Amino acid sequence: MLTAKVLITLKKSILDPQGNTIKRALNSMGYPEVADVRQGKMMEVKLNDMAREKAVAIVDEMCQKLLANPVIEEYSFELVED
Repeated sequence: MLTAKVLITLKKSILDPQGNTIKRALNSMGYPEVADVRQGKMMEVKLNDMAREKAVAIVDEMCQKLLANPVIEEYSFELVED
């Protein structure tokens, strides 16, 4: 079995108000070294046994069609053997 660990974040050109709020909160809590925060989502998708190349193609397709909004988000993923 394979697990796809998918990380989805807003594109750099898209404003991230939640990330800015987190940054300000961390700065006010005594962490002035925090220069920027970008928030995102992480998903784990379990896949039945298949060739790694096929799994890569399937996860990429899932990200493009449903998991990420390609207009404002970018994604990356890694496959891990269970």
